[in-house]
Amino acid sequence: MEINLSDFHFLRPLWLLLTLFAALLPLIWSRSRDLQRRLRGNIAAHLLPHLLVNPQDHQRLRPVHWLCALLILGALAAAGPTWEQDRPDFLDNRAPLIVAVDLSPSMDANDVPPTRLQAVKHKLHDLIQRRAGARTALIAYAGSAHLVLPPTDDPALLDTFIQALGTGLIDKPGKDVGAVIEQAKRLLSAEKTPGSLLLITDGADTKQLDDLGKQLDGSQLQVLVLAVGNEDGGVIQGAGGQPTVDSNGRPVLGSFDAAALKQLASAVDAPLGSLTLGDDDLDWIELHAQLHFENASAEQQELHWKDAGYWLCWPLLVLALVGVRKGWSVNWAPVLFLAVGLGWPAAPAQANALTDAFFTRDQQGRWAVEHEHWPQAAALFVDPYWKGVAAYHAADYDLALATFARLDTAQAWFYLGNIYVRRFKFDQAIAAYTQALQRQPQFPEATANLALAQALLKDTDSAAKNAPETKPDEVKLDKAPGKGQSKKVETEQAASDALWLQNLTTSPAKFLKQKFSLQDQAGARP
Repeated sequence: MEINLSDFHFLRPLWLLLTLFAALLPLIWSRSRDLQRRLRGNIAAHLLPHLLVNPQDHQRLRPVHWLCALLILGALAAAGPTWEQDRPDFLDNRAPLIVAVDLSPSMDANDVPPTRLQAVKHKLHDLIQRRAGARTALIAYAGSAHLVLPPTDDPALLDTFIQALGTGLIDKPGKDVGAVIEQAKRLLSAEKTPGSLLLITDGADTKQLDDLGKQLDGSQLQVLVLAVGNEDGGVIQGAGGQPTVDSNGRPVLGSFDAAALKQLASAVDAPLGSLTLGDDDLDWIELHAQLHFENASAEQQELHWKDAGYWLCWPLLVLALVGVRKGWSVNWAPVLFLAVGLGWPAAPAQANALTDAFFTRDQQGRWAVEHEHWPQAAALFVDPYWKGVAAYHAADYDLALATFARLDTAQAWFYLGNIYVRRFKFDQAIAAYTQALQRQPQFPEATANLALAQALLKDTDSAAKNAPETKPDEVKLDKAPGKGQSKKVETEQAASDALWLQNLTTSPAKFLKQKFSLQDQAGARP
């Protein structure tokens, strides 16, 4: 461990006054033990040395010296020695990123093969694979902005919705970057961390640029603009891959407005990059996002120093063990046991009399959660919310359902909705998600799951209405009634409920289009 002496200081220096008192203790004790000094006023000075018998003391260490060391170490620990700034734990993680994809019709131009939007999808697929473990959100926009997925670290889920994006999902024309920034700011406020917004577009509405800078004032949001396309433009693809034509039968070209993109980047004080065939653009995105994340986080923690006083607890413990003994004789057995105990391999923590004596049930459950021992955590927790969360992750849905039913919070209703979806009770799931949104209107996960539960319920009802009646292909009676032989006819059935659930799917593109259309009609942003 390297110590920078120029930064060394104490967080609570007043505790150092205790070290002065501790340093004077041996002197005070020795003066109180000086019998000759105490009798000097009662016996003549020339007789006093001959009247006293001073046995020679071979023991140099006394309890007062132990107390002196204990007080000095304790004062130093309480004073909080420090020499380095504390970096919060989340700085070790990857920077959060919000990706906003332009779904205007011009994104169907083929100047970037096969089309601009398809090239963006391929690029985002590579980006989320590189950012595995980092949280990424997805927004789609044109004349309005819509949240596709809240921040998630699941690349498979992200890729599913990225590949479902299409220019026909949003009917409202335009390029409303202001709505995108509002969505991104709302997501970052929920995350409570600085992050970056990546705008992937082929142009901008210059009439909306004046107010964009004001929207970013006071926020921890950094904007990156990634341009897609060539300045010459390209043919816009229509349905079936055929080129879109105007009233005169001429192909419609998608314009790539480089000047508007430069104005957009200037308005939001954003670096401007372009889509490339290699990985240079991915390196560019990750570099800017990570630098902004670390710099903004360091500014938040500028005056926060790491308290290193807890390192002195170990010598304090040793002093306490060897010093607590009647008659003051140093006992080395506790020191030996302590050394053996520190060197012994640590056994997995488990609930027993010793752990119960030092840790509460919730503390033991928290340890189990951090090590992903979900069944053990569900058995340990007393707190109903954490008990329900642990049971949910342990797939003990009966326990989770009973636990969350005792709570009336947005998170509890959200988990209840998830449980009902897993049990195909979509109407009850919709009711639970609605309760969660009533208690916490800005709850992106509940909003997305509510829409998905409504789509699943609709598909279930439709499948039930349209299911054909199964009738026997042919009925033959080869003998008179009562004289034939009965034989069981086996019918083919679904292998499992999981197979049935796989057959009951909703197209992500269809789901997103319905969701965006409803939001545009309501005139409200999610």
